[in-house]
Amino acid sequence: MINFRLMKHLWLFSVVAEEQHFGRAAKRLGMSQPPLSEHIKVLEQALKVTLLERSRQGTRLTPIGAAILPTVQQLVQQMGQLERTVDEAVRGGVGVLTIGAVSSAMFDVIPGIVEALKKQTPGLAISVHEIDSVEAVPALETGRIDLAFARLEGPPDDRIGRIALQQSALCVALHRHHRLAAKTRIRLEALNDEEFVMFERRYSPLYFDHLMATCREQGFHPRMLHEVRSITAQIAFVGCGQGVALVPASMRRMAPQSVLLKPLTKKIMVTTAAVAWNRERINPLVAAALAVIGTPQVP
Repeated sequence: MINFRLMKHLWLFSVVAEEQHFGRAAKRLGMSQPPLSEHIKVLEQALKVTLLERSRQGTRLTPIGAAILPTVQQLVQQMGQLERTVDEAVRGGVGVLTIGAVSSAMFDVIPGIVEALKKQTPGLAISVHEIDSVEAVPALETGRIDLAFARLEGPPDDRIGRIALQQSALCVALHRHHRLAAKTRIRLEALNDEEFVMFERRYSPLYFDHLMATCREQGFHPRMLHEVRSITAQIAFVGCGQGVALVPASMRRMAPQSVLLKPLTKKIMVTTAAVAWNRERINPLVAAALAVIGTPQVP
């Protein structure tokens, strides 16, 4: 039986952990601070652990609190999805399709697909969540999401179906005052002495390894000044004068005026978005979505 009281306590804990401040969390929740503090105390007593350390500077997670937070956040998300599914069923909806997507796909791939799906299937509820590429396959395997839009490369998987949706040529993102800004095209080896803003490997290992292998082929190993979790963050750091970055040309419209995207002399293609699904989970909504996207039917 679901302990809804415990679920509420866990939800409140996740909000306090995200805000790192009881006052801000209470304001976000639309409640006063004393009852929020009491809920957290009840949760800590039930679990027999201390989850948060309070001080005048704010609130921070204890090691135990930090250890359980990712699981709590996933549980809160699943409960939210359950609530939406129940609501759809009560209202006579056709169901809920849960999509996980990397931030770049949410800019240029997801909006058109969501619009087409809703147009074709009235009553369909679509829930979109931001994920990192490395989370895509585990989330599909556990059923946390139905479809993933991420940078997926490498050998095929019998359990996970996937089809590349977009490819883009690799470009160099430079600050507009950079010494190479006047160049029409740039040789990759010309960046040998530059400091790079790199996509952190743990968020998209295959994409990172592809970029590193490309640089090694040109005889150098990029010197990393910053490691970030998204391509949009790479561009933002470059705009602040914090090095150069290798990014897909498709991100050109996301670049501010302070950043120039210059093509390489050698054309190097990267997968910017692929759609993936779990072949072992039968879901008519997934088959319908893939048909709208224009991919072959689920095998």
